[in-house]
Amino acid sequence: MPEPRALGVAVVTGGGRGIGAACSVALARLGWDVCLGYRADFAAAERVTRRCRELGVAAASVAADLAQPAGAVADLFAAADRLGPVTALVNNAGVVAPAARVDEMDAARLNQMFTVNIAAAFLCSGAAVRRMSTRHGGLGGSIVNVSSAAARLGSPGTYVDYAASKGALDTLTKGLAQEVAAEGIRVNGVRPGYIDTEIHASGGDPERARRLGAAVPLGRPGRAEEVAAAVTWLCTAQASYVTRAMLDVTGGR
Repeated sequence: MPEPRALGVAVVTGGGRGIGAACSVALARLGWDVCLGYRADFAAAERVTRRCRELGVAAASVAADLAQPAGAVADLFAAADRLGPVTALVNNAGVVAPAARVDEMDAARLNQMFTVNIAAAFLCSGAAVRRMSTRHGGLGGSIVNVSSAAARLGSPGTYVDYAASKGALDTLTKGLAQEVAAEGIRVNGVRPGYIDTEIHASGGDPERARRLGAAVPLGRPGRAEEVAAAVTWLCTAQASYVTRAMLDVTGGR
């Protein structure tokens, strides 16, 4: 296999499983060195890291629980700096909770949801901008925020809090894209629909994507690799004139 061309370091939050793992491998295949963060599953993260190295790039995994974002973000980017200049960030880490109405939600649930899904994305984006922005002496780069179709659908009766956190992520995408466009950084978002990954089990309904995916126009749930293809395209020079865009990967939903 030919040696990939070095493209700098891609930081992927929640990179050990699901969409994040698929993004990590896809970016490595294109030539990025990869620094992936994970919350607790060391074995899964190490499997992804090994797969990236097998593709001819440098890779590292970092325990980074974004429910405690200040220390986790610092640790993640310190590890990335050891690999080389950061030129891409995929804000993929996210949590869901069991289905509930708004009048059943408590402060603890909301605090975790908004800390992991949006506060951590803000902090990771800030760390990436300080490294990538030409204003700070960087080489430029790309930030891709993994949102959700829930941001535009609202998810009534299921998890309005998750949808609201992803709606905030969409707003971050649009505002930050304009803020740093003249500094060599493009910022875009990808909104997956029903994707068959482990996140549904953490929300108490492991069969959710397979059950509901049959009703979307394409007749099936999506795969993590299909979302990763959209994310990685937005990171590449093929998308050099694309910023502030939201790309739905929903099977037509």
